[in-house]
Amino acid sequence: MTGRASPGPQRATRRRRSGRQPAAAMPSGKETRLLYLNEMEKLDKTLFRLEQGFELQFRLGPTLQGKHVTVCTNYPASGELFDRHKFRTLSWHNPTGKEDDSDKYCKLDLQISGSYQYYFSLGNEKSGGGYIVVDPILRVGADNHVLPLDCITLQTFLAKCLGPFHEWEDRLKVAKETGYNMIHFTPLQKLGLSRSCYSLADQLEVNPEFSSHNKKCTWSDIGALVEKMKNEWNVLCITDVVYNHTATNSEWLRMHPECGYNLVNSPHLKPAWVLDRALWHLTCMVADGKCIDKGVPPVIENDHHLNCVRKIIWEEIYPKIKLWEFFQVDVNKAVEQFKTLLTQGKMSTKSDPNQHLQIVQDPDYRRFGCTVDMNIALATFIPHSNGPGAIEECCNWFRKRIEELNAEQHRQINHHQEQAVNCLAGTVVYERLSGHGPKLGPISRKYPLVTRYFTYPFKDLTVEEEEAMIHHPEKACYFMAHNGWVMGDDPLRNFAEPGSNVYLRRELICWGDSVKLRYGNKPEDCPYLWAHMKKYTEITAKYFHGIRLDNCHSTPIHVAEEMLATARSVRPNLYVIAELFTGSEYIDNVFVNRLGITSLIREAMTAYNSHEEGRLVYRFGGEPVGSFVQPRLRPLMPAIAHALFMDITHDNECPIQHRSAYDALPSAMIVSMACCATGSTKGYDELVPHQISVVSEERFYATWNPAAHLTSGEVNFQTGILAGRLAINRLHQELGAKGFNQVYVDQVDEDIVAVTRHCPNTHQSVVAVSRTAFRDPKTSFYSKEVPEMCIPGKIEEVVLEARTIERNTNPYKKDERFINGLPNFTVELREHIQIKDSKIIKQAGTAIKGPNEFVQEIEFENLTPGSVIVFRVSLDPKAQEAVGVLRSHLIQFSPHFKSGSLPDDHSAPILKTLFSSIASKLSLADLNQVLYRCEAEEQEDGGGCYNIPNWSPLKYAGLQGLMSVMADIRPKNDLGHPFCDNLRSGDWMIDYVSNRLISRAGACSEVGKWLKAMFTYLKKIPRYLIPCYFDAILVGAYTTLLDVGWHQMSSFVQNGSTFVKHLSLGSVQMCGIGKYSCLPDLSPSLHDVPYRLNEITNEKEQCCVSLAAGLPHFSSGIFRSWGRDTFIALRGLMLVTGRYLEARNIILAFGGTLRHGLIPNLLGQGTHARYNCRDAVWWWLQCIQDYCKIVPNGLDILRCPVSRMYPRDDSSPQPAGSVDQPLYEVIQEAMQRHMEGINFRERNAGPQIDQNMRDEGFNVTAGVDHETGFVFGGNRFNCGTWMDKMGESDRARNRGIPATPRDGSAVEIVGLCKSTVRWLLDLSRKNEFPFHGVTIKRHGKEETITYDEWDRKIQAYFERLFFVSENPADPNEKHPNLVHKRGIYKDSYGASSPWCDYQLRPNFTIAMVVAPELFTPEKAWKALQIAEEKLLGPLGMKTLDPDDMVYCGVYDNALDNDNYNVARGFNYHQGPEWLWPIGYFLRAKLYFSKLIGPQIYAKTVVMIKNVLSRHYVHLERSSWKGLPELTNENGQYCPFSCETQAWSIGVILEILYDL
Repeated sequence: MTGRASPGPQRATRRRRSGRQPAAAMPSGKETRLLYLNEMEKLDKTLFRLEQGFELQFRLGPTLQGKHVTVCTNYPASGELFDRHKFRTLSWHNPTGKEDDSDKYCKLDLQISGSYQYYFSLGNEKSGGGYIVVDPILRVGADNHVLPLDCITLQTFLAKCLGPFHEWEDRLKVAKETGYNMIHFTPLQKLGLSRSCYSLADQLEVNPEFSSHNKKCTWSDIGALVEKMKNEWNVLCITDVVYNHTATNSEWLRMHPECGYNLVNSPHLKPAWVLDRALWHLTCMVADGKCIDKGVPPVIENDHHLNCVRKIIWEEIYPKIKLWEFFQVDVNKAVEQFKTLLTQGKMSTKSDPNQHLQIVQDPDYRRFGCTVDMNIALATFIPHSNGPGAIEECCNWFRKRIEELNAEQHRQINHHQEQAVNCLAGTVVYERLSGHGPKLGPISRKYPLVTRYFTYPFKDLTVEEEEAMIHHPEKACYFMAHNGWVMGDDPLRNFAEPGSNVYLRRELICWGDSVKLRYGNKPEDCPYLWAHMKKYTEITAKYFHGIRLDNCHSTPIHVAEEMLATARSVRPNLYVIAELFTGSEYIDNVFVNRLGITSLIREAMTAYNSHEEGRLVYRFGGEPVGSFVQPRLRPLMPAIAHALFMDITHDNECPIQHRSAYDALPSAMIVSMACCATGSTKGYDELVPHQISVVSEERFYATWNPAAHLTSGEVNFQTGILAGRLAINRLHQELGAKGFNQVYVDQVDEDIVAVTRHCPNTHQSVVAVSRTAFRDPKTSFYSKEVPEMCIPGKIEEVVLEARTIERNTNPYKKDERFINGLPNFTVELREHIQIKDSKIIKQAGTAIKGPNEFVQEIEFENLTPGSVIVFRVSLDPKAQEAVGVLRSHLIQFSPHFKSGSLPDDHSAPILKTLFSSIASKLSLADLNQVLYRCEAEEQEDGGGCYNIPNWSPLKYAGLQGLMSVMADIRPKNDLGHPFCDNLRSGDWMIDYVSNRLISRAGACSEVGKWLKAMFTYLKKIPRYLIPCYFDAILVGAYTTLLDVGWHQMSSFVQNGSTFVKHLSLGSVQMCGIGKYSCLPDLSPSLHDVPYRLNEITNEKEQCCVSLAAGLPHFSSGIFRSWGRDTFIALRGLMLVTGRYLEARNIILAFGGTLRHGLIPNLLGQGTHARYNCRDAVWWWLQCIQDYCKIVPNGLDILRCPVSRMYPRDDSSPQPAGSVDQPLYEVIQEAMQRHMEGINFRERNAGPQIDQNMRDEGFNVTAGVDHETGFVFGGNRFNCGTWMDKMGESDRARNRGIPATPRDGSAVEIVGLCKSTVRWLLDLSRKNEFPFHGVTIKRHGKEETITYDEWDRKIQAYFERLFFVSENPADPNEKHPNLVHKRGIYKDSYGASSPWCDYQLRPNFTIAMVVAPELFTPEKAWKALQIAEEKLLGPLGMKTLDPDDMVYCGVYDNALDNDNYNVARGFNYHQGPEWLWPIGYFLRAKLYFSKLIGPQIYAKTVVMIKNVLSRHYVHLERSSWKGLPELTNENGQYCPFSCETQAWSIGVILEILYDL
């Protein structure tokens, strides 16, 4: 949960807020949750709660996509029984086929409650896992209707205070009459000697005290009563299970002493037992007055007495019992043994030189029983000769070392003894001196100095005689450790096992009536105990609807796991509650997960003031008011455990002593307003002024008597706060059942807490205002002035008002036989009244706060400490109607909105049409306007993106701009976000969304009108609800619009995965029509060209879609359209997605600008074109080839007319239609001009077109080498390929120098040329292209070079000249001294700086994709492996080998320094990781892996899917919903990159298409 608070509807004059984690909203229908698996992610401390009927889908997170993952779970298959040790493998579903893993899932249909484990493996390696907890469904009544968990109102009864069984009904009836629907009984078994409710003598036998002389009480009697209460009273019953200990006098324990931690099975406890007996003897001496002369009388009253106790222990007890001897070695014996070995000439067999001599603990813990490893001793102490003197000397060294080790043990035990004395003193202080302790009085055998830690069932002897018994197993087995708890201990560690010194250090807060049970690790370790406890569990689960795990945090977790599995096999929908004192939510989650705990008990008594009590209400349940509607299919979010929030538990101190009697009612009210299960303990409502002790209370509870006159031991609604409790419980159950699941807590002042529960369907609220009384009003000051409260909406009624009042009665006197409460307090209660009849409210005024917001101002006159008042509030009638109508129009998007909807009789005509039919009229170009358009694009139209104050402008003006923000806010319910603030503060954003679209023409305008009509109703509802409904309207519209878009695309997109679909939206994002056409006009004789009316001239003009290179930098004006970018992106963004007509128009429009045989780099509408790149024409030709292959009847494009803007190189721009040529002639011209050679100087050369270029750079050359057939061109002062960074820094002296001229024959251009030549050859052979080659003048004669000849030349020379051979003596290698990587392909051939040819860059992979025939598969594969190792980044490809001396992976265009290689972004293509080359790299790997073999192919597919998963994650997380132009090294964000780039998205679509 974000730290921002939820602005709920309640606005009090002074307010403080609480923030909480939202729970799930529950739309009707199937709920599906997605759990994403990530490598090595172990989530055993994360809680995932689900409900029965949910579907859980496991999906692959980015780290696992493409890999072979198996998911296993112990959730049983349909029709099988649950066995927690039995796991099964789930099968994968891939709804969209195989191109990527973004939608692949395996699922569970959850129908059975409990805790289930899942894990997943990669190959045979377990990689991660966790737990899911499925809530039970509880049913009550004869009709078995559901009792929702949030409706539970529980009351705890101490079973022994219920009296004989035949009187139970009369006593339990009090709970029924006061509105409780669940009763928790403390254990009903036979109790131990201490009479504590939790010390059980026999887990299988009913407490015999429940039987009367004529009738024995049995389990079936109790079961019949429980059943009657369920069916007739609508009350469920739960009881405790105590697994941790049993009473010291348990009969079965005597028969099976192995069930406890005794000195036979746990000899490590012997020293602690010796200390315990010594302390018992000290108790007897003090009790008998034998220590008075030592300063310790039987009554310990001060620190002096305590210090004398310490002195006796240090000076008399410790020296006498010598505990250290249990941990020491017998020195003489060890030296003797060592000497014998030396004399026999024994040598050490020790191998590890790091092993040092250490004491080996005697497993039987005898005095001086420890030993040392003689092997290590022989290796450590070696005599320099075999003579007796040398051996003697050696033995002395050995003796010295043993004595040192013994001394170390002595020091260690001393530390333990210090802690023991401190703990003992702390206990004595608490039990005898402290004001809040039990003040036990004189030391006696009944109340010893400290509680005994061990049982001792024999008569007292001397300390020495007693110690002798520990070595006799038949006696020692009865010396068993008591149970207790250890402050701050790790709850997952068992403090009685070896390795723990809790008993020796006296750190246990001990329960002297109970023996700690020793289960071991599995049933075989203690068969009797496991079987006994299993029977106990089965009895409990058979007769009760739920269990409370007593002392859960120190019950061995594997035992509880096994027992609960047993219990659930008897009763599948078992309700399990527990109280955990682990101090850590994560450790709590371990218990909740492994045991499947339904609700954790939370105590309101932990709150130190009313503010904290309110915060707990907010934390333990519900969502913020005005929360967003969550989709039914959504990620599974970690939860906090469901709470059973109790105003008091049976362990708590009495709140009347702790706070005041006046606080019972308001605190009960605050707790019961929590959106979770709530509860209380018997005695709280009766105002019993002391804690009802689970150990010492022996009186009985009162019975119910509705008559006016009560006798001793009876109660009715006149007693305590019983009348108020009934009203409070009824309200709690109603709020839970009717879906009031939104919560807002308002701290009105230091004592007044207002809690709102809001129903998101009807928008009714219930507001409970409670004035707490943590301080006694009789002795503390409470102001008469109570702040006014403002309650938004219309108060329908006062549900209840109640005040704690005093009445004249006899003062409280503790009854001898019955548990009784304060007689002089009662509740004055009135229910379901109008405000005017209230006695607490002075007056209620109505203020209008804005046009549609009623606010009622409440002035209190009698809200005394101990009072509560509850209002039922609905929206102002006009707002209520507006919400109802809105909901009815939202049903078209989700059935969730049916409840609370109203028919719309007077709606705007446009709302009578379904939105899907309005949206269906939009073209993909319209969708670009409705969904996207960045700031620069909007500014061209005179608009801009919406700017959120105190935050930032939206990325897009269209709906995607809003949806990107809401997608972050919605799952977290972050209603405090500036976006939501802006919506609540005014209608600016709402109007912006609709007006922006209405101002456009055609179908876009209709979408705007529909939104405006919906917003008319939106504006009529209270401001706090606007974010939620604004989101609902936009989500509905947005998802419909996306479907409309996909519907117009290719079947590859329509049937594709989520990843494919979301990538294809990049085509909508990048392809649009601006105010001014970017493309030159097409031939008037061409069919199917889109036209529109110009707004200014009112004349018809062409309006073709153009493709932006990237957003936000290359989106508008002359910088929108680039030849190279357009044609690298076109196949992926337009052909693969099925936008054939628009692709045709772009190809033909660029064809019309051909000049000098080149296609422009920067298009500039054709009239301002720059012909300074050598590769754009080849990408254009490649696209024509792709068009012909992908589009049905694609070859028709070759005959389409192209309007030549520049029929000759020196023509001025011609209007469309003046010179038309079929496309095939334009293609031929491009080929012909290259063969002839291209050489010209750019027009207007100089700073007016390029302020950085040197003069020589404006000279453009290109041609074909007649020997090799390679295209070449460029010079060292220009950069004619995509790596086109020109130096800009005077400081670093790189201005006018290209960073990467790549002159000569660039590898990708050679590949593209080969691809085109091969294609034209193929077409001419089929007579589909009228030219068979190109002609040149040589020696004054015309000569034809056929395409066949040209193709063969490139084929013959390519590998010979481009491959860097593994053989150092390769004769083709011109510059062997420049080779630094072998087995790669050169980046260029014939560069003016020859070393540039040898640089490893990703460009050769482009040639591999377009002309794979040039490569030998084995060589290609080797080169690809090197590229993968050296160049592959998380999202893109490094543009230069990191081993290169000029490599720098961080692009910073703003940095100007003296470094020639990086100043002003000079390293743009010298390391940063560009995305588009990765598409070609992956496609090349896919192609060649198929040729290498099936195993390599399968591995490659895994690798590709894994790489693509990172693009998927980036795309989903990006607020631009795109892929960037480049990243810095290792995938780090680059602030100078375009956030979304056309070719980056295009190439990823292409690889998915290839897959």
